[in-house]
Amino acid sequence: MSDTFASFQPGLSDVATRHFAVTPSDSTDLAVKPRAIFCKVAGDVAIRDEGGTDITYTLTQGQILPFRGVRILSTGTTATVVGWY
Repeated sequence: MSDTFASFQPGLSDVATRHFAVTPSDSTDLAVKPRAIFCKVAGDVAIRDEGGTDITYTLTQGQILPFRGVRILSTGTTATVVGWY
């Protein structure tokens, strides 16, 4: 497949080109730091930032949270989410 944009370096505001399943964990950081989180099933998602601060967001199905968290905590997370990068 031809990619007209292959010679361009992607930026954080560009569309994501990869995704990964997120398994919430209270002890393990995400393997990849996402550009955004996509909500597949509505609920709460507890996210830790790189400074160690945890905040819970309530997401609706199909919502995109443009946040680059380092961990999705199992405690407090009821939503099903995937990471985009």
